[in-house]
Amino acid sequence: MSVVQSVDNVALLPAYLAAGTAVLVLLADLLVARARVTLATAAVGATATALGAALVGAGNERRTFCVGPDCSYVFGGRAALVAVVVALLTLGVLALSGPLLRAGQSPAGEYCFLLACSMTGGVVLGAAGDLITLIVALETLTLPLYVLVGLRRDSLASAEAAVTFFVVSVVATTLTLLGAALLYAATGGLHLGRIGAILADRPDLLDLPLTTAAVALVVLGLAFKVAAVPFHAWAPAAYDGAPLPVAAYLSTASKLGGVVALLAVVQHALPADVTGPVLALLAVLTMTVGNLVALRQRRTVRLLAWSSVAQAGYILAPLGALALASGRTADARTAAYAAAVAYAVFFVVLELAAFAAVVALRPAGADGGTVDDLRGAARRHPWRAAALGLALIGLAGLPPGLAGLFAKVTVVRSLLDGGAGWLAVVVAVNAVIGLAYYLRLTATLWAAPADGPAAPVGGAAAPGVGPGGAPAVVPVRARTVGVVLAVATAAALVLGFAPQLVLDVAVR
Repeated sequence: MSVVQSVDNVALLPAYLAAGTAVLVLLADLLVARARVTLATAAVGATATALGAALVGAGNERRTFCVGPDCSYVFGGRAALVAVVVALLTLGVLALSGPLLRAGQSPAGEYCFLLACSMTGGVVLGAAGDLITLIVALETLTLPLYVLVGLRRDSLASAEAAVTFFVVSVVATTLTLLGAALLYAATGGLHLGRIGAILADRPDLLDLPLTTAAVALVVLGLAFKVAAVPFHAWAPAAYDGAPLPVAAYLSTASKLGGVVALLAVVQHALPADVTGPVLALLAVLTMTVGNLVALRQRRTVRLLAWSSVAQAGYILAPLGALALASGRTADARTAAYAAAVAYAVFFVVLELAAFAAVVALRPAGADGGTVDDLRGAARRHPWRAAALGLALIGLAGLPPGLAGLFAKVTVVRSLLDGGAGWLAVVVAVNAVIGLAYYLRLTATLWAAPADGPAAPVGGAAAPGVGPGGAPAVVPVRARTVGVVLAVATAAALVLGFAPQLVLDVAVR
């Protein structure tokens, strides 16, 4: 067997574009030193990355860095979908960050460079074919976020959130690396497909405590990245302490990366009869705890953070069907994997729309505030509040938020096809619990203000005293924020009417 690895530069084009964006951002900041130019460079690079990934993914599956049949980089339809979504999320977060950077609360060069580096990790992650590439890509996606969370100047909450996120993520990475090392020791393989084939041919390896520990450590380490219960404690503090655009990125691109990494090892490397029960338990705990704690939240971003934890449970739920023999048939497995990917895509679009609306309804550079701060927002800014309401209703899985509705239907259908009817019932019960806080926040947008008359519809918030005696705030007027809000809302509507588009790509 030849040990010379083939290199397909076309397959690597999206990664080249993403990495090139990071380099160009550094040069633009060094040579021009203007926030607007730096932002524009990063935005053009993210757009080029999305287009490049779409073009490469439109063809047949491409493989590179191969030794024999084993390849470290496999760029197919699903990898292209992940790369496009990550690049577009980065573009959206850059647009949301414009007011924050113009206010001087974060340095534009460092901010855009770190986002571009994180985007590079997300693009490579979807195509990772071995454990080394997978873990390096996941850490490339995550490492810049430690700094971004704490990049808000003169904010103690931001610094605390960054430290919390860093410490927990280091522990998670340590567990994953230890599990990968033990898995290599047990099987002698690093490529995901090779590990899966060895464990399938040698079932006696599963009886070894070494293999059991390896599988457990890999799954639990990646569960940190998804913020699955009981490895979720970092998420609410990190989201609430981070600048709003960074919280949006954490809740979307970072969450998607964790799901993709977990899905890759479960689908190709680890035995389904071992991982299935663990994932089913994680899914039940995650969706239940996330929804119950979200009911008690009074801060907007913390509510969205706990909602994101619950949504992670819905994403993991289809993989729980692998615990049953009927869920491990070829068709059932395909449906489960496609449902997990499709739900993750539907979720990140709706979540981005929700965060974009919160940014639009808050002052430039401000945090998410409390739920009461949004009371009566629809009377002052009906279109922004309507977009937030649509995103919340979509996350709840109610019409007219059809994207969220079809996402939950897809999950339930995959569970029923896999014989996991009990887990489908748990999903349905938790969806009902989630209605309470989603509808409560939506109703708050149209409620009468607690103090004083409402500002004229469509106008800025009147100066003076707002809810709770706090000074009334004027929402940010940045045009780019409105564009992101409009595009994310339109994307949610399109996906709601054509959900099969995502499902077809997720199956590939």
